Formats: sequence, structure tokens, C-alpha cells
Amino acid sequence: MSVTVVVGGQYGSEGKGKMVAYLASSKAHRSVAVVRCGGPNSGHTVDFCGRPYPLRQLPTAAVIDGVELFLGAGMIIDPEILQTEIKALRVQPTRVHVDRNAVIVDDHDLAQERAASLRERIGSTLSGTGSATSRKVLRDPSQKTAKEIAALRALVTDVSRRLNQLVDRGHPIIVEGTQGIGLSLHHSRYFPFATSRDTTAAAFLSEVGLAPTLVSDVIVVFRTYPIRVAGNSGPFPNEVTWQEVGARAGSPIPFSEYTTVTKRLRRIAQFDWDLAQEAVRINRPTRLALHGLDYVNFSDRGVRSWRELTDASKSFVSNLEARLETPVHFLFTGPRNADLIDLSGTSLTVLHDEGPLTRSRTG
Repeated sequence: MSVTVVVGGQYGSEGKGKMVAYLASSKAHRSVAVVRCGGPNSGHTVDFCGRPYPLRQLPTAAVIDGVELFLGAGMIIDPEILQTEIKALRVQPTRVHVDRNAVIVDDHDLAQERAASLRERIGSTLSGTGSATSRKVLRDPSQKTAKEIAALRALVTDVSRRLNQLVDRGHPIIVEGTQGIGLSLHHSRYFPFATSRDTTAAAFLSEVGLAPTLVSDVIVVFRTYPIRVAGNSGPFPNEVTWQEVGARAGSPIPFSEYTTVTKRLRRIAQFDWDLAQEAVRINRPTRLALHGLDYVNFSDRGVRSWRELTDASKSFVSNLEARLETPVHFLFTGPRNADLIDLSGTSLTVLHDEGPLTRSRTG
């Protein structure tokens, strides 16, 4: 079996989209399928025509020709955003498959979230995702599903059935999770400062209709400095300023990142080891990915070889492996998709506090 689940280990924006795009590209010759979870309240960014492009509905593998794109039954769909992304990325509609039971966001949901002051209370993106989810749970007769929307009719299918058929034929499947464990509706340490769904590997499998026994690979993605959305989005241990991060990294340029949906400056903090250990405990990853080594040392921006990394970044990776007892296979060294070091399938010696550590890496 070859089902890979990609999960966020913090508060979202860890680089899951870049991770999925890379995995899909490396497997594209095997007729890979990518299925996305979540809704328009979160964006995954991928390079397209030389610039970053935020996607709120399509999987990031949309930029890779030949990859089949699925939106699972647990998705929240904004038809206008979905159609805009299909056109902007010039995706053949025949590659896009939307589950018949995915629910639709409408103007009522946007108004409901504004009226509930969700942005002021919990830093919500006000995308309507939470309202649409609640109407689904309440079995509200006014809640529409994808199969009832004329503009989506040609895309609608039974995603679970299609994915299971592909698995049975030996095709690899990648499940693109949304947000991060720190925002899980069930497992967040700071409820109600959470998103409107569970954000674990098990939950994503449930959303898309795949059995846990099919999974061969769970990748949890971390950032060297986790980020949260702006405003009153909840407690954030060891929060720092962007200026502090830039100074520590020795950056000659100002560091800053803005949310995909609301375009507001994100909050940033030092690495939270307790949260990272919880992410590993709940998701039981087979391997890890780490984003933001250029935030540890700006000299590592764009580096594509382990040997060329600074000692500071190597030490961070080594410490991550040692404390989480899980191999780190993917290192992101900058904002572009190409700023990546793939350590899978190699033997690597890294240093940590207890001395040399040699791991045999298998893909």
C-alpha cells in the first residue's frame, strides 16, 4: 500500500503544501493522486510561473501535470474560489474531482461568522468554514452539498470510492492535511482558540474515506519558528518579534509573513518542544520535515546540500531527531519550492549534545 499523509505539527503554515508538491512531483510518473482536506479558511502556497501562488481549495499538486486532484467529503467548498484557482493555474477540469458530500460555503455563512465576532474572539479568517461545518453537523436543510451545485456538476464524484479503486490498482495517494495539531478542535491545548475540525492524520483519513491500514507513511511538518494568525488567536508560548528572529538569523533583509486569507502580519514564536512532542505522540509519524532553516541562519537560505548547511542548522536538525526520536528526511531552506534538501535514502551523520548520531535513511 502507498498512502502518505502530510500533517502540520504546529499552528499551520508549516510548509505542508510545498511538501506535498515535492512528493507528488517525485511520484508523478506513477500516476499519483493527491486529496486535500480542509476548507477556504487556510491557504497552501506553491510556486507557479515563477511566483508563489496561494491555494485555498485545490491541492498544491495542481501545478504538476498529470496528477489527479481530489477534494474529499470533509472539505468545505467555496465554488467561486475553486473555479478561480482552476482557471488561474490552467488546470484541466477533468483532473479535478469533488466529493458529492462536500459542503458549500455561501453568503449566509460569511454573515454568520461576522455577526458572531469570530475574528475579534479567536482570530478567525471569517471564510465561512466554521459556519458551514456547523450547519452540516446540525443537518440544516438549507446546507447545500457539492452535488447540488450546477457549476460543480461535472467535477462531482464519490471520492472515497475513487481513491480506494486507485489504491487497489497500486497507485500512490497523498493526503494533504490542513492547518496543524495546535489548532485541532479536539486536541488543542487552548480551546476555544482552535479551528473547526480535527487536524490529525487519523482525522484526515476519515475525511477522505481511506482506512488507516492503507497508510505507509505519515510526515509531520514543523517550522523552526512556529507562526499563528494575527490578532486574538490564542496563547502562544515564547512569542517573539519578527525583528528578533531576523537579528538572530543574521538576516540582511526584514523577515515578515502574512496570512494567505486575511493578509495580516502573522505572530511568531520560538520552537515549542512540548507541542512538537504532542504532534509526534498523536500522529506517530514515520518521518519529519522541517521548514525555515534560513530563520536559524540566513546563510542557509537556498542551500540544497546537507554539507553546505551551517553548524547552527545542523544542530537544530540533530536536536529535533534526538528529542522526537523520528528521522528528519526533508529540510526547507527558503521560500521557494526548490529550496529543499531531501535526505531520504541516504546515510547521514549529524551532531547533537550526546555526540555523533548516524542514521540510515530510507525513502
